[in-house]
Amino acid sequence: MSPLLDVNVNAGFGGRKVLDSVRFSIAEGESFGLVGESGAGKSTVALALLHLLPWAGGWATGEVRWRGRDLLGLKEREMRRVRGKEIAMVPQSPIAALNPAMSVEAHFKETWRVHADQPWSRVRERIPELLARVQLPAGGAFLKHLPGELSVGLAQRLLIALALLHQPALLIADEPTSALDPITQAEILKLFGDIHARGTALLYISHDLPSVASLCDRIAILCEGCIVEAGGCREVFSQPVHPYTHRLVEAIAAWPPRD
Repeated sequence: MSPLLDVNVNAGFGGRKVLDSVRFSIAEGESFGLVGESGAGKSTVALALLHLLPWAGGWATGEVRWRGRDLLGLKEREMRRVRGKEIAMVPQSPIAALNPAMSVEAHFKETWRVHADQPWSRVRERIPELLARVQLPAGGAFLKHLPGELSVGLAQRLLIALALLHQPALLIADEPTSALDPITQAEILKLFGDIHARGTALLYISHDLPSVASLCDRIAILCEGCIVEAGGCREVFSQPVHPYTHRLVEAIAAWPPRD
């Protein structure tokens, strides 16, 4: 069976190459971790997968095969049918990703409008269930809130709910806990675990090895734009091969292995 996502890309900005033959695949329903320190190119991977690099002044070559189609070869009109519906993303900065002038309900309506494959009235009925699923208030009063009235943790939960609105097959989470306190980080990690358990494939991008270890089936280590090691989480963390992976593992005071 072919993978859900099969990636083999080079990418960069202008004459500067950021990703060098980055290759990995994700199976249907799999949770895959991409780990690297700041500047390794992790967010560039996310932008390349969603064909967003040109909008950021960058470029990508190679292939990003999604269910057999090469996304890099799609026109923007065609890519918009995939982005947000089949593949959704939870970005790193929740407050910056939300429109400060729009209510919570307006964000849902705009997210629906991009694809609008069913009546808004039917989608509107699903919103309380979505909010409850990410542990947000499901009452009408919450829908009237503006982003500035939400904590960073609540804003992150809202972004996850918005990303799930069209029931994507793959959810990309780009450093989703970096702006959160430790308690909220643990809650958000549990939430991603629940999403994965329901069958959604997950690309979890982070510099935090313990969170990746608790959440992911397989992992790839990104160093200076190259994947230097990949495999099962337990295998990579218990028997690292590449010197860079050795240094990452040694930096962890205690690694909690998955059951």
